[in-house]
Amino acid sequence: MNLLRRHPIAVALVALLLVSAFHPLPPLVDAVTGSVPGDVELERPLLYVVLAPLSNVLDAFTFFSMGRAYWALIVWAGALAAWGSTRPGTIRRRVSLALAGPLAIVLLGGATVLLPRPVPRLVASDTTTTIIDYHAHTEASHDGRRGWTFAKLAAWHARQGFDASYVTDHNVIFNLPITEPIRLLPGVEWSVYRQHVIALGAVRPVVRDSFGTSTPRMLRLFGELERQGALGIASLPEYWRNHWDDLAACVAAGADGFEIVNCAPKAIGFPTPLRREVLALAQQHDLVVVGASDNHGWGQVTCVWNLSQAGAHGYRANRVVARPLALVQGDWLPWTAPVTQPWFMFRSLSWGERMSWLTWVLVILLYRAMPRRQGQTAGIGILARSFGPREV
Repeated sequence: MNLLRRHPIAVALVALLLVSAFHPLPPLVDAVTGSVPGDVELERPLLYVVLAPLSNVLDAFTFFSMGRAYWALIVWAGALAAWGSTRPGTIRRRVSLALAGPLAIVLLGGATVLLPRPVPRLVASDTTTTIIDYHAHTEASHDGRRGWTFAKLAAWHARQGFDASYVTDHNVIFNLPITEPIRLLPGVEWSVYRQHVIALGAVRPVVRDSFGTSTPRMLRLFGELERQGALGIASLPEYWRNHWDDLAACVAAGADGFEIVNCAPKAIGFPTPLRREVLALAQQHDLVVVGASDNHGWGQVTCVWNLSQAGAHGYRANRVVARPLALVQGDWLPWTAPVTQPWFMFRSLSWGERMSWLTWVLVILLYRAMPRRQGQTAGIGILARSFGPREV
């Protein structure tokens, strides 16, 4: 009881680590079948595991849907501010602690999108499989990160196991011969009436105004891409938010497929029941389904990979594997995020990551438990005791 009273956070972390081990989430899930793929592995670098508390928290921040992120950040910032304001001490100290908690949340958010760090890598046992991304951006997009060049995009993909990626900047056609460290493929993301259409392959310019102002006009773009010999993929979240009742019309107009997983915060919350409806429609018409990092230069990790077989076409041409922490975003109400996101994060840990967490908790507990001079606090006080001037 004395340990619980003195170190409640550490005890709670240990309890979560142990309880969540009995309800684990798999590292990867097939987004089409819902099964655990047996021919791919999520390879975690040693430094990623050693720094598991930081790695896992930043991954959990990355895989927030927009609505869940708002709820989690507001509740966590408010709870930390309230906790700081009730700590013993002077008013100045309580105000400082009340501000420190929300500031820490903001800094974690910044680290999530900007901090370079080791990331997991997908490895496939079948060497004939191409691991590919169907939707990614550079600084050429209006919302791309400044300085996010083709070389940086390719390196970002290579670190995570991709062999190739389509470059689909907003309304800017990519067609450069870049093959190292991975091959970058030609494409574009056309922004038309309340819909973004991913055009893959040998794309030619279009007059976008011809596909604006109405849904019927937008649908004509799929036919234009078919005439060009390019593939037209309906992107998330637009068809989900704006054209859910028009999916059959998209198919009739010549759409070649649909995104079913998209890692962008505004799209990652696509609910599983709706994904099943899109999968049924795609299977019925033999259309391709894909996952998309939708990377814009913000964040270090992807939530999805595609396994493509050369020569295959239609519904069976591509397999989509994703991180479960991302897929659950659409299945839980946003207001539950402050509690459910940490729970899902702990359930997602490998045994190596779990042991890393326990080790860090133990080290910090031992550090704080070391005897100190009277008046010294935890932290630098140990160094002060060891190297400071001695009393005579």
